[in-house]
Amino acid sequence: MSRAASVAVDLGVAARLGWRALRRRLGGTHAAAPDLVGFRSQCEALLARAPAGLIAQHQIIELPATRPPWSPSGWPLEAGDSITSLACGRTLLSRPLDIWVEPSFQLWLRIGEQGPVFRGTRNTHSFVASHAGALQLASYFPGEWASPDGRLATSERDYAKVSGSICVLLIRWCRGIDAADGVAALAAIGDVQGLLAGERERLARAAGESEPAGWRHLWFLGPSEIYRRAPRDHHADAICCSTHRDVAILQHDAELALMPDTRLHWSWKVDALPSSLREDSIPTHDYLSIAVEFDNGLDLTYLWSAALPVGTHFRCPLPTWKDRETHWVVRSGSAELGRWLDESRNVYDDYRIAIGGTVPTRIVRVWLIAVSLFQRGEGRCAYAGIRLSQGNTELKID
Repeated sequence: MSRAASVAVDLGVAARLGWRALRRRLGGTHAAAPDLVGFRSQCEALLARAPAGLIAQHQIIELPATRPPWSPSGWPLEAGDSITSLACGRTLLSRPLDIWVEPSFQLWLRIGEQGPVFRGTRNTHSFVASHAGALQLASYFPGEWASPDGRLATSERDYAKVSGSICVLLIRWCRGIDAADGVAALAAIGDVQGLLAGERERLARAAGESEPAGWRHLWFLGPSEIYRRAPRDHHADAICCSTHRDVAILQHDAELALMPDTRLHWSWKVDALPSSLREDSIPTHDYLSIAVEFDNGLDLTYLWSAALPVGTHFRCPLPTWKDRETHWVVRSGSAELGRWLDESRNVYDDYRIAIGGTVPTRIVRVWLIAVSLFQRGEGRCAYAGIRLSQGNTELKID
């Protein structure tokens, strides 16, 4: 696509998003801006009623979206300290287009300068300090971590391009009090915008769920509640995906030489797409896909598009991903939603066409990707029968 054509496409997408945002405002369906003042006052009122012996320490910290990582909490933690955070706010990427990100993805923490960095899956999170060190906080996007200690791979100047703020309540529970018990005791007195009730539910759910066996989340995007293993229709061991206002990449090791006959096979049933617009621009880059990662650090992802024609391939529009990820549209539109479909792709040929240059020697991982962060839509699908093949060799992934 020429530069002029690309600009025209971006302007067209922006116009549709702007019109959508205007309709929401006029129709009263847009999400109201977070009430940070109300959040702070509700927190203070609730904490004033907390019984003695429950909370050892608490504070409220505000993180402007324009402030690069990291911000000190002033708390020196000891190993074993139990902490809960409640957060309110948003980071605005574009106010006119109504594009913003919630604290569930934005708020990251680390203990000590060496980390590692971590975050929760919602606007609330509870954790036990694994080691001693100063607790620090960060508002993440539009940055990206270069290493698990919290060093940025992107420029601090990028933070001047966003706006907004996050208000965070930090609670350190008294020694001997588990976070789940502390949250329950505090919730019995009152709540703050429903966050304590949500954290109780999250803690109960987290106790019984984990990533599908053999899979792990890409560390610099963090954990999620998007994927779970569950029977689906005639597939007894499907991986189900449900994404809303979040993002995740699951990775599974898959060492196999990349040869002219190497193929990726999978079955999927997509029930809902997280975007109704073409996914090749930053503000509409919400999608569901399966990908292969190569030993040169690049990856090729096969997506189901809302509007792009089958066979379209394009570099990821996100600045931090454009040099390593390429997308290939294998399904498009809504006509086949809700049906199990079998797919098979010649990865070697697709790499030569979509990426070009020297073909890598090996596939190293298979990914599952779900993004609904930008338009905050909902995506639902399930995967089964994921495998790689080469001649008489077959490598089952799921």
